Amino acid sequence: MHTFGDALAAAAGLLSHGDAHLYAIVALSLKVSLAATLIAAAIGLPAGAMLALVRFPGRGAAVVVLNAMMGLPPVVVGLVVYLLLSRAGPLGAAGLLFTPAAMVFAQTILIAPILAALSRQTIEDAWAEHGEQLRSLGATTLQSACTLLWDSRYALVTVVLAGFGRASAEVGAVMIVGGNIDGVTRVMTTTIALETSKGDLPLALGLGIVLIATVVAINAAASWVRAISLRRYG
Repeated sequence: MHTFGDALAAAAGLLSHGDAHLYAIVALSLKVSLAATLIAAAIGLPAGAMLALVRFPGRGAAVVVLNAMMGLPPVVVGLVVYLLLSRAGPLGAAGLLFTPAAMVFAQTILIAPILAALSRQTIEDAWAEHGEQLRSLGATTLQSACTLLWDSRYALVTVVLAGFGRASAEVGAVMIVGGNIDGVTRVMTTTIALETSKGDLPLALGLGIVLIATVVAINAAASWVRAISLRRYG
């Protein structure tokens, strides 16, 4: 049994010596989370913009449902994706279960509603400020959406960074659909849970340090983007 000090020193040694196993796990984690974030952004940002601008019966209910989906339980999402990708499921023939692609799929479902809901609010605020001008220029809904997405790009970058932070910290869904297979689908969060249960604290702590550093870096990047936005637009 390691004491905390021994485990922390061993974790620092793994990090400083470039432990191949540790950094392979980190690389896979970042790859999966980045892919899920890019896909979710491609879906969520336009969807949020259109929901902000288009008026239709039931729009209020759609906004409520979208906001509620920001709190989707990860294990439930993991279960649904597992059933979809299992052999008996509708997507079973693709053979994606227990692969990084399945993990990307689950993370995308988790963070796309977050990006859509936050971008909807951002675009609604921008529409309230610039909507009259866009209407006077004869802009269509699609043109207005594209214009406001571009005009709000700095705010939306922070939204995307928040989504990436959420994806990188996910454990429940990716463990269910990825299977936590060593060298194939084992990412930082699932490895931390596994190695802690096994008593391998140095590896768990080393990955924990990297995960915390990642979260700090994301928040620093978001603060930097906000500062740029304030300097440019006041």
